[in-house]
Amino acid sequence: MNIPAFLLPLLLIGTTVGLAQSSRSIDRLYVGTYSMRGSDGIYVVELDRQTGELRQTGSAKNDQNPSFLALHPNKRFLYAGNEASKGLNAVTAYAIDAKTGNLTLLNQQPAQGGGPCYISLDKTGKLAFTAAYGGGAFNAFTVSSDGQLGSSIKTEMYHGSNAANPRQDAPHAHSATVSPDGKSVYVCDLGNDRVYQYAIDAAAKMPVMPVNPPFVTVKAESGPRHMAISANGKFAYLVEELASSVAVFSRDTKTGNLTLLQDRVQTLPADFTGRSKNTSADIHLDPSGHFLYQSNRGHDALAVLRVEKDGKLTLLGHTPTGGKTPRNFWMDPRGEFVIVANQTTDNLVSFRRDAKTGMLSPTGHELKIPAPVCVISAQ
Repeated sequence: MNIPAFLLPLLLIGTTVGLAQSSRSIDRLYVGTYSMRGSDGIYVVELDRQTGELRQTGSAKNDQNPSFLALHPNKRFLYAGNEASKGLNAVTAYAIDAKTGNLTLLNQQPAQGGGPCYISLDKTGKLAFTAAYGGGAFNAFTVSSDGQLGSSIKTEMYHGSNAANPRQDAPHAHSATVSPDGKSVYVCDLGNDRVYQYAIDAAAKMPVMPVNPPFVTVKAESGPRHMAISANGKFAYLVEELASSVAVFSRDTKTGNLTLLQDRVQTLPADFTGRSKNTSADIHLDPSGHFLYQSNRGHDALAVLRVEKDGKLTLLGHTPTGGKTPRNFWMDPRGEFVIVANQTTDNLVSFRRDAKTGMLSPTGHELKIPAPVCVISAQ
């Protein structure tokens, strides 16, 4: 086909626009906060992928400590665990405006146990899971096709304590992590040094059931908090909050059972003198699965660890987070950026990531947000 010369510039412009749209230069993020120091609740933030600059573009009013967020698999709905110390301990569903990213409240459901500090969804988007720190409980909710949360279909109240550590005075469920294959959910109990194991089948009459054995145990006073699971599902990495370390598990991809492979991998520098006051928080693998990152509150840095071929870890180094109390951080699905939420200093800080070494370098950009404690992607 012969194309008239006067149309060629228009075709070239169209091609350029298409390429620009296919490789986004702006990513949308959502930030959960504690309801203090003037926080609105949930913030809509844009990341400029060219510069690392962060910009607030909106917010959703929520005064119930929306401290953890989760995105529906279809990207149309957002969910918050409201870790309210007073009033309703609930989980909240929002509809997402595709153009602006703004949130519209859909509904709320009460969460048993007190203080739901974590929320996740299964791969079908039909189930939502919460971990309630205050009462040591795991909740499972149905999710309808319009994004609304149904009532709880399963509640597990955990029991036990460790008199040797004041932080382990009772069960404290801290996260509910869904495996990449969508077949398992793991609940970390900081108070009992246990990780509870459940099988997921959204089509079953009872879609969430304990496996055998129902939990695995780590060393006393470890304090299980968050988990990261390799993309192939063969390894799981556990934040040991009270020991400032990581535990490595092999994972049976058929049964979902975890087996301890490497314990107490230290994430602090050997010469750090504030070890007794440090608590580890969040954990993420990079997209390649070659590096693992863990935040430390007290040292106020991200630990960078290399993942060996056998799944075990080697500590490589540390990057200061540009603030205090890095509770949570976002790992860019493309592996180019890391965004850290520093709770005490009220700032998000962006870092570029070296894909070869795994190390991080600050972009020079930060954004002031009151008490940020969770960062997730809208993509």
